[in-house]
Amino acid sequence: MSSSASQQQPKRPLSTLQRSINRKVAVRLKSELEYRGKMNNVDSYMNLILVDAEEYNGSEVVANYGKVVIRGNNVLFIRLEKEF
Repeated sequence: MSSSASQQQPKRPLSTLQRSINRKVAVRLKSELEYRGKMNNVDSYMNLILVDAEEYNGSEVVANYGKVVIRGNNVLFIRLEKEF
């Protein structure tokens, strides 16, 4: 391990998510469904609130929702979308 790598701060996923409020995210659930929308809030259990959310099954849009609450223990991963 290099000296610069040992001085680097560990990444904290929750802190990263909290700094990313109001950004677009994609959330994949353990059930293989995916939700994409703007992250409105996140808590210490990684429960999420998305607004302007869309539900995807693969690449197909299944439904559009105004607001979705996702329980953190159902989440497989969260991907922050790139800002354009």
